[in-house]
Amino acid sequence: MKGNKEKEWERAPRGLEDFLSPREPIPKRLYLVLALSSFAFFLLVWSVLTYGGFVDPLFLPSPGRVFRAGVDLFVELEFTTDILSSVYRVMSGFIVAALIGVPLGLFMGTFKVAEALTEPVIGFIRYMPASAFIPLFILWLGIGDIEKIAIIFVGSFFQLVLMVAVVAKNVQKEMLETAYTLGARRFQVIWKVLLPASLPGIVDTLRIIVGWAWTYIIVAELVASASGIGYMIISSQRMLRTGNIIFGILTIGMLGLLTDYFFKWLYDRLFPWVE
Repeated sequence: MKGNKEKEWERAPRGLEDFLSPREPIPKRLYLVLALSSFAFFLLVWSVLTYGGFVDPLFLPSPGRVFRAGVDLFVELEFTTDILSSVYRVMSGFIVAALIGVPLGLFMGTFKVAEALTEPVIGFIRYMPASAFIPLFILWLGIGDIEKIAIIFVGSFFQLVLMVAVVAKNVQKEMLETAYTLGARRFQVIWKVLLPASLPGIVDTLRIIVGWAWTYIIVAELVASASGIGYMIISSQRMLRTGNIIFGILTIGMLGLLTDYFFKWLYDRLFPWVE
């Protein structure tokens, strides 16, 4: 399959018009150059605004100042511990949401009875902001990691269930009917046809949801925290350490990007036949 992909890249169009054709492949080198160029453009604009004196350093420090702030965070303030705390909370909440949400979503997308029973409630709760549950979770769960993991869970679970249900619904009914025609029983159709057909969409859904989970870490660590990236950002805001705030935000973005690329790698390894 890798050889076929490489040949596909080699056969990729070379004209500008072909590059703008929907879903047409482009050479890997060009893809990498364009990806790095987007980051370079962001850094260029940031540098011009700060080194050029267009923005007060209090509001937007230069890239050099942010880098030095990051070094100080690691050397003096044990920022590694904050990163590990946040990673633990995000991944714990996400994994629990996935372990419960994926089976429930498949159940909803497979059986209309389950959809009628659960979708209205889940659809109702998913519009409630996760931050609104913080006072209740502190009351019920205390101020430890469990409360913060619960916030990540609430922010991820209900969206995940509905998205997995949509994936299961989109499995072509003809595939199921063909399996029945060939003598498969109900459980076999679910286990050997519907589930494998849904797996690529499920992995893609998990990739999206883990990104959402990272966005809730600031909310989760907003109240009653003594560690974590969100805690560092809130503490730096009180002391007007803008460089620390920006470095913390960039760290969250980098960690989210790493998890995103992990799921992309997993997707390509598990489903090399999917375009």
